[in-house]
Amino acid sequence: MSDLPRFPSGSERRRDRWNDDEQMKARVWPSCPNPALGWLANATCGERYLDNIFFELCRRLRAQKVPITWASVFLQIDHPQWSALQVLWRHGMNEPKLVLSSPGEKSTDLFYERSMAAIGAGVDEFRIRPEGCCMSDDDMKLIECLRRELLTDYVAWPLPFTQGKCNLIYFATDRPCGFRDDDLLSLSELIPVLSSVLEVRVKNRLAHDLLETYVGSHAGEAILGGATKRGDCVTVEAAVMVVDLRGFTSICEQWPRDDVIDMLNDYFDAVSEPIERYGGEILKFMGDGLLAIFPCDAAGASRAVADMCAAMASLNAIRQARGAGALDFGVGVNYGDVVYGNIGSRKRLDFTVIGQAVNVAARLEALTKRVGRNAAFSAVFAAKVGTGAKLEHLGEFCLRGICRPIAVYGFAEPSR
Repeated sequence: MSDLPRFPSGSERRRDRWNDDEQMKARVWPSCPNPALGWLANATCGERYLDNIFFELCRRLRAQKVPITWASVFLQIDHPQWSALQVLWRHGMNEPKLVLSSPGEKSTDLFYERSMAAIGAGVDEFRIRPEGCCMSDDDMKLIECLRRELLTDYVAWPLPFTQGKCNLIYFATDRPCGFRDDDLLSLSELIPVLSSVLEVRVKNRLAHDLLETYVGSHAGEAILGGATKRGDCVTVEAAVMVVDLRGFTSICEQWPRDDVIDMLNDYFDAVSEPIERYGGEILKFMGDGLLAIFPCDAAGASRAVADMCAAMASLNAIRQARGAGALDFGVGVNYGDVVYGNIGSRKRLDFTVIGQAVNVAARLEALTKRVGRNAAFSAVFAAKVGTGAKLEHLGEFCLRGICRPIAVYGFAEPSR
């Protein structure tokens, strides 16, 4: 770092501007008119998306003659699939570019890697210009990149969030003389407000994504929309689906724990993706089973079950090729009115469905092993889906807890 071209640090520029304690106490923030900062603090509350805010901020900085050519913000995020988000802006772009990184994936952005290394070493501002010389190979790669892109100056700052998370923002310019001190002051004074504005959007999105992951998209939207009181329920007409893996107790007794978890994840991928593909809502996973609904959509439920059976056949082919045993499963499907909403104790709620239609679907799933089918459908469902699904009558069966026998259907099999 000592071989880098020497520029005053952010703290040194502040000390130069305010050279004694009394002046520091009298300091007005921001130190000079900054329309972009005013917009960021006062006019972004109605914008939900952080990439739109960052794009508009960069546009406004250009409009007030801050000569940024490149800008990017890197954010750590808590998400089941992603660990980081980068928003890139380049002068002349019509919209920002978003780059998501999965857990364990290393960033390919040299600017980010070098800047975070410097900030992690305790630097409060990392700045570099192409005419500088240095000993570090990483710094030489950065300078070569700046020269290649005809950029004359680069500066990066930490973008702190709560709970100790440190993110990053950087700016670069192609102006021949680089950034002036007043440019750097205008940019650095954005950081506290920008951190707060972006963290709110990150956490709002996190709340949305985690609710969607744990309770489903429709239930998540309802909860975010205010359906949080115990007893907040509506009656919904829907296809109800209960899926269960057969022989799971035996598997748990005989298999190592990690193998059981891997198997369950593969199995749930196979049965869940068709449900989501056709607009179904997975309300909960129950050990080795799941409960899902298709509001007012018997046809979608029928197609999902067909794809589910095909996906399980493909998974079993892969497992058998590896020398593992095939997995067996059952799915019961009914159609009717269900009560959908918040049910539970005062301190612990579940967003779920209850009703006779759910009970019948669960009993149909239990019946699948007895009738030798993977899927069993009620007569009500069969009538609702009509000729859109090729179903055949399997007979009438007494189901536990159901007062009278019901007609049961399965997918039509080729005549032998």
